Amino acid sequence: MPNSKTVSTFSSQREQGTHLFHISGYSQLRSLSSELILSDKFSVGGHDWRLLFKPDWYIEKKANGFNSVNSVVGLFLLGRNTKAQASVELRLLDQGTGPSLSLLKLVSREFDANKESKIALCEIKQQVFEATTYLRDDRLTIECVVTVMKASLVTKTRSFPRIEVPPSDIAEQFGKLLETKVGVDVTFSVRGVNFTAHKMVLAARSPVFSAEFYGPMREEGTEPIVVEDIQPDVFRALLHFIYNDSLPLFDDLQADDYGEMIRHLLVAADRYNMERLKLMCQSILCESLHVQTVATTMALADQHHCDMLKDACIEFITCSNAMDAVAATPGYKSLKRTCPSVAIEALEKTSRIRKA
Repeated sequence: MPNSKTVSTFSSQREQGTHLFHISGYSQLRSLSSELILSDKFSVGGHDWRLLFKPDWYIEKKANGFNSVNSVVGLFLLGRNTKAQASVELRLLDQGTGPSLSLLKLVSREFDANKESKIALCEIKQQVFEATTYLRDDRLTIECVVTVMKASLVTKTRSFPRIEVPPSDIAEQFGKLLETKVGVDVTFSVRGVNFTAHKMVLAARSPVFSAEFYGPMREEGTEPIVVEDIQPDVFRALLHFIYNDSLPLFDDLQADDYGEMIRHLLVAADRYNMERLKLMCQSILCESLHVQTVATTMALADQHHCDMLKDACIEFITCSNAMDAVAATPGYKSLKRTCPSVAIEALEKTSRIRKA
């Protein structure tokens, strides 16, 4: 059975970039409360971005009289009519050897340069920035990691590599073995016509030949083997099937002669216990049933234990309502003499259908 196997691949395309924003003179910036600090633009994923920082974003008045100052850090998308799907992480770098502090971590979201969604902000208590571990020599460093999701890629469907194995040609090879007669070791005489063959091949295909050549009752040195009751053309067709596992073409036979050949082959198949050939002959005869020959075919089926063919003949008669026409044929009259039980069975089934 042909097996088609193909493959395509979906891959999510992304580009990641990291930008470090150093802010020197932090203490001086605190006095400029209205000052918004912007980084230079940087590109990630085909888009331009900037970082922003404002140390005194707003002052939160507390009930206890102490005020809390919040700073803000953010990232925004530059340009017009620009959109980007991206994830962002903002970190405050430790100036010593400790771990950085994550200020903002966003999973993938859309940045639209024409809308408020162009920016991502986070508010941080000012005292966090002023911790000595992050503020050293009056300098802060903000690290921004941007991952931009780009158009996904689906590869074109490709076929898996295949190595074609040709169909078996063993029947053709055995057929050539019969034609060339290389290594033949047995001869049959069929009504004066000699046929040569290979004992091992015949024995492998027929239990009868196997017993004849290699069984306990085999006869040594009796050649040629005389075959009775089989026509030379039928025996030739039998050998063809043994070696090729198929029937000859029979192109030179008319319809009636072809049917007669198949009947004789069925008899030979039964004689040599070749069930596949026997079933093939039954199938051909079943396909070609007609009023004039159905009784003859039914008698043949009964004699050679072809129950399926016999049932098909009776079914043909009953379904076509042709019992009267069949009864008038010479074949049916012969059937009544040689196989009366089969004729009675056909009549009974036909009668039951007519009454129904």
